[in-house]
Amino acid sequence: MNQYWKLFVKGMAMGAADVVPGVSGGTLAFILGVYERLLSALASVNIAAIKLLLSGQIKLAWRHIDGTFLLCLFGGILVSIFSLTNIITYMLQHQPVPLWAFFNGLILASLPILIRNVTWNWQRGLWFVVGTIIATCITLLTPMQSDPTPWMFFGAGFIAICAMILPGISGSFLLLIMGMYIPITTAVSNLNISLLLLFALGCFSGLMAFSRLLKWALQRAQNAMLAFLSGIVLGALYRIWPWQINDQLVSPASYAEAFGSAQLLLAAVAFALGIGALLLLRLLEKKP
Repeated sequence: MNQYWKLFVKGMAMGAADVVPGVSGGTLAFILGVYERLLSALASVNIAAIKLLLSGQIKLAWRHIDGTFLLCLFGGILVSIFSLTNIITYMLQHQPVPLWAFFNGLILASLPILIRNVTWNWQRGLWFVVGTIIATCITLLTPMQSDPTPWMFFGAGFIAICAMILPGISGSFLLLIMGMYIPITTAVSNLNISLLLLFALGCFSGLMAFSRLLKWALQRAQNAMLAFLSGIVLGALYRIWPWQINDQLVSPASYAEAFGSAQLLLAAVAFALGIGALLLLRLLEKKP
């Protein structure tokens, strides 16, 4: 039971990250040591699992897909998304500096953990640089405006979920770029079931396809892939710099000129809380 609660809490941390444009739930999965197990569990939802289910071997099918792990993790993600969407949306609108500072602390504190898992050579260092450049370029894209049709919710789910399980690339930020972030958070807040089902169907389809691709890459070149993913995490930090005006990064002094205060003390406290949150989650991972 203790292990189940740990997985649920990790899922909640991933869900909270997924709500924020600029932060990836995949980053939290990577940091918390459940990333490869998550990819394996998702990839095991296949023809063999369906055959077991159709033949009435429900328990074997459940074990085949690591069902308890997925249930606990995705239960935490969903609870976090539905309970925190309004709070985080409010923070993004009214208190963005401490929110971004919190995630800066959390992700910066995680980088040494990610980097030490790689056996480094010049080729893996190159993959690290490539990952950093790709993530930085993605964060420089300009958000679009759109008037979405219902089936755009399916497409948005398919694309965003691929980023949500890729460390460093934020699914929420891709939704923002596609002009779908506000329509989807509004659908969550209003419990628009039909639109949410289309979005969920897109997410499921994307998960099934992309998890297999990532698992294949990790099996064939684990160290290079881990170096690449670590670079993506570093490059994504550009997007979550605490002081931004109209999505443009500015200095604390320029921010203070525009808004009257740079909230330096609040940002420092939130940064420290981000580091503390990571240490707490890591302690949760190590505690027997």
